[in-house]
Amino acid sequence: MSEQAVRAWCRRNHVVKDAKGSFAINKSQKTAIYQHYLGVERKRVSQPAKASCETCETSETALISMLQKELDRKNEQLSVKDKQIEELNARLAEVSSALVAAQQTAQAAQVLHAGTIQQQLLTDGVGADQQSQKKPEQPRNWWSRLFGK
Repeated sequence: MSEQAVRAWCRRNHVVKDAKGSFAINKSQKTAIYQHYLGVERKRVSQPAKASCETCETSETALISMLQKELDRKNEQLSVKDKQIEELNARLAEVSSALVAAQQTAQAAQVLHAGTIQQQLLTDGVGADQQSQKKPEQPRNWWSRLFGK
């Protein structure tokens, strides 16, 4: 049977098409096609039905081969993606450790700053205490201001 005959049968029997625009023929439809053309053209078929089965096996082998190649290609893509994930995890670990180091540095700077402020307050407090410990000056009268006594 010719390809055109099979396509015509598929159109008459409303076989759905796949994404590529080809007819998606399952096993039961394939059997129906064989039965249709064997019944109609039995007189013109020079080879027994067994030859048709061999053709089916050849096409199935080609399909299996194509699917195996596609599976291999997908496996290669997955291995590339796995490597990319490993690299991203390594980068994430580096960034996380850098963030922890930056946080520790910021904490140390805060502690140092707080210590500096505390020291300044203590130093300013001691100076203020020393000034307050001096004798308060007695108000001087005009005579002592004039003659400096």
